[in-house]
Amino acid sequence: MGKQIFYEDIEVGSEVTALKKIATTKMLVQWAGASGDFNPLHYEDDFAKNLGVGHPIVHGQLKRAWLVHLMTDWIGEKGMLRKLSCRYKGMDYPRKMKGFDDPVDGETWWCKGKVTKKYMEGDQCLVECEIWVENGKGDKTTPGSAVAALPSKSK
Repeated sequence: MGKQIFYEDIEVGSEVTALKKIATTKMLVQWAGASGDFNPLHYEDDFAKNLGVGHPIVHGQLKRAWLVHLMTDWIGEKGMLRKLSCRYKGMDYPRKMKGFDDPVDGETWWCKGKVTKKYMEGDQCLVECEIWVENGKGDKTTPGSAVAALPSKSK
């Protein structure tokens, strides 16, 4: 987690500090166990091929969790994530594993965002952000939005 940001330091157009993510087939199995999402689309090659997607795909809810991580890291301990939503517009494919803890070279995703609105609501200092997961080609596969309350230097 980075340093604490304050409402007064943010402007419309400010970038949310980008967050790098790598998904491996091992991670998808771990996510399935943690979330209870055992859809074979996320781990079974033949199943994914029969559905026409080619290979297992990264869980949408895992990518949503990445966006939550992006925002909570950016707003700091004194910030509060008020709202977050996203859409799954593109399929992302995990890296295969060479060894137990060693993934094959491949896709790296970036969670990114920018401030689109800054306003006061009652005594809360709020920022709205456009957020997204971007694949290695620069495609926004998981666009979304978030609202966060930031601390003020004057309070």
